[in-house]
Amino acid sequence: MSGFKLAIDGPAGSGKSTISALIAKKLGWTHIDTGAMYRAVTLQAIELGVDLNDEHAYDFLETIHIHYDHDKIFIGDRDVSEAIRSEGVTNNVSLVSSFPYVRRKLVDLQKKAAEKGNIIMDGRDIGTVVIPQADLKIFLTANVEERAKRRYKEHVKKGKTAHIDKVIEDIVTRDQKDSTRKESPLRKADDAIVLDTTYLTIEQVVEKIIELASKKEND
Repeated sequence: MSGFKLAIDGPAGSGKSTISALIAKKLGWTHIDTGAMYRAVTLQAIELGVDLNDEHAYDFLETIHIHYDHDKIFIGDRDVSEAIRSEGVTNNVSLVSSFPYVRRKLVDLQKKAAEKGNIIMDGRDIGTVVIPQADLKIFLTANVEERAKRRYKEHVKKGKTAHIDKVIEDIVTRDQKDSTRKESPLRKADDAIVLDTTYLTIEQVVEKIIELASKKEND
């Protein structure tokens, strides 16, 4: 594999995608948001009206092309970056991403996407499954209240109705689902550096990770 590979994992609301996108922009690297890819699968399944509980229903992955390009997620030629943030997708993405077939298909795509160039990839199984040979692995975390507050602000900013207690409940549920699924559960890679972002600004986290990457490159 050519280029520097930076894997960023962590639970819902830890800031993975936002921070990865900012780092990629600062360094001129390619950012791949794997969570958006699972959301795209969920969106497609909902739109097709398939039984979300039936793993065999996701065989549409054999014929559609999901890809992440310049911070936008596409199904074929259609930009679904906004559509994947719907409540229906959010409520079902944990279920969809728990199926071994779905994960295997997307992990294959993600591995290929990471083959060339300087790559920042974020998700929940990047350092453990997708690119375990990454040059640098970061595990972002923050306490539940802080993660919920961030999600709440995102909802409000987008004009969505939100209640902080419900957001906290949703994040706790998502954490439980992600960390206990059989296929590629959320966990910290043994060689990952843990960054607790609870009391850090986005800019502080970005600078810290860039500093770690620079040090790694120069070792």
